[in-house]
Amino acid sequence: MAEAGQENQDPNWERGVLEKVALAAIAEQRATRRWGTAFKMLLMVYLFVVLFVGMGWFHQGEHTTSGKHTALVELRGVIAAESPASADSVNSGLQAAFRDANTQGVVLRINSPGGSPVQAGYINDEIKRLRTQYPNIPLYVVVEDICASGGYYVAAAADQIYVDKASIVGSIGVVMDGFGFTGIMEKLGVERRAITAGENKRFLDPFAPLTAAHREYAEKMLAEIHQQFITVVRNGRGKRLKETPEVFSGLIWTGEKSIELGLADAIGNVESVARDVIKAEEVVDFTLRQNLAERVARKFGATMAEALVKSAGGGAQLR
Repeated sequence: MAEAGQENQDPNWERGVLEKVALAAIAEQRATRRWGTAFKMLLMVYLFVVLFVGMGWFHQGEHTTSGKHTALVELRGVIAAESPASADSVNSGLQAAFRDANTQGVVLRINSPGGSPVQAGYINDEIKRLRTQYPNIPLYVVVEDICASGGYYVAAAADQIYVDKASIVGSIGVVMDGFGFTGIMEKLGVERRAITAGENKRFLDPFAPLTAAHREYAEKMLAEIHQQFITVVRNGRGKRLKETPEVFSGLIWTGEKSIELGLADAIGNVESVARDVIKAEEVVDFTLRQNLAERVARKFGATMAEALVKSAGGGAQLR
């Protein structure tokens, strides 16, 4: 009877209960979303901190060392202005290594197929300058898998070069490559429209036939760079180099064979050179690590520059 009386007094009591339940559910969902959003934000902040620290977003300070050591600098990958193997990066590491008062010797560990003759030349010049400025600190190159072309251009400046018996060494030559699209354009009915001032402005244009005059000019230019490379190797290796007709032909050799030819001095690795040659077993890494912001900026600029260079047929490469 009481329940019937309550229903008679408030015919909408069921709607009221449902509204309260619905509002409570909505409030609970909102609170859950707020906590979920806060948790996600905290997680994102944590991941960003880990990412920035791990990839070097925060600049590293100067090296501090407490004892005599062997300084290590890495040259890894293609030698190019936008790469970790750029002259700026490698030279910065070398300068810090030589500056350290506890450095007994420097090891430049190379694993590179080559790259820009300009960047390789910058590094070679800086090695010679540092060796003159710090005459009591020797610099040795240790080759890992490959030290070819531009990589060897750099290595030639060292006091001595150590290799593994299976390392790849050499490729003392220069190449300029590109593509020609004239046949495809004709098949597709595409007309090239290029208006220039200067009869050679379309030199190595991939959309125009390669003329005999342009080929001859490119070959002369490459021969000049090749001769610069040969001079660097001769000056760096001196009487140790056993010149044969093949040495400067662009061929490559195993580490074992490179010792016979005087392109390298002995079998060794970073640990053995530090322990047995430099006599400072502790190895301290002075390699400059690019931070994330620098990598993004360099990569973006490099992509734009690479597109422009490739459209012109590419540049000379020590590889």
